[in-house]
Amino acid sequence: MVNDRTPALYLSHGAPPLADDALWTRQLADWSAELPKPTAILVVSAHWEEAPLAIGATQTVPLYYDFWGFPQHYYEVQYRAPGAPELAAKVRKLIPGAVDVPDRGLDHGAYVPLVEMYPAADVPVLQISMPTLDPEKLLEIGRKLAPLRDEGVLIIGSGFFTHNLRGMDISAGFDSVPPKWSSEFDEWGVDRLNAGDLDSLADFLHKSPSGRMAHPRTEHFAPLFVTLGAAEVDLATQRTIIEGFWGGLSKRSIQLG
Repeated sequence: MVNDRTPALYLSHGAPPLADDALWTRQLADWSAELPKPTAILVVSAHWEEAPLAIGATQTVPLYYDFWGFPQHYYEVQYRAPGAPELAAKVRKLIPGAVDVPDRGLDHGAYVPLVEMYPAADVPVLQISMPTLDPEKLLEIGRKLAPLRDEGVLIIGSGFFTHNLRGMDISAGFDSVPPKWSSEFDEWGVDRLNAGDLDSLADFLHKSPSGRMAHPRTEHFAPLFVTLGAAEVDLATQRTIIEGFWGGLSKRSIQLG
């Protein structure tokens, strides 16, 4: 940690079958084991866009199974983490105008990785929406949330470092060689992260190779900017924890602080 702040994370969350990937699940579990245990977890997921910024359930409610066409057992996964009403109150103060959606449970961008990282479900979890996909506005939201890190809150932006489902070739297997657009964007992205180049990252659709192929719609890259805003003072500490590809998509996941 830097100055006793809790780190901020951006992780590639995977689809529900992530639970069947022995390598990836171990990587997530090993990652969390190296982190200080948070007082609470605040998640911004690619799968909840709502404006103004919305605050999800502050009590334990059913999960939101926001996917279709998977085997039944993926809809039977449970994750009964405590709600975080105190954290919600702090978010309301930091983000004036935020609204409550008390019946909105954790979606798979939140619970799929948390099942692997905190399987005991003993840390309070709160999910908030992305009210915009504009990188600059998301950076500013992250900056507003940054003080929570001084109180032990683990801020997680949950997306996918590259995300073009139509560009995937599942028939080749999840461990196949990634397509050029995915590997190019991944290489560019980690280079800009290592350089601390927020301006280029925020303009990734124009500055990066294959940006529009890697993100035909940008909701899975967008949570990165909340993380970067929340940990901007620790930008020099940025490092990749998980890398590699899954079904051709980059599962790069980073930590700041």
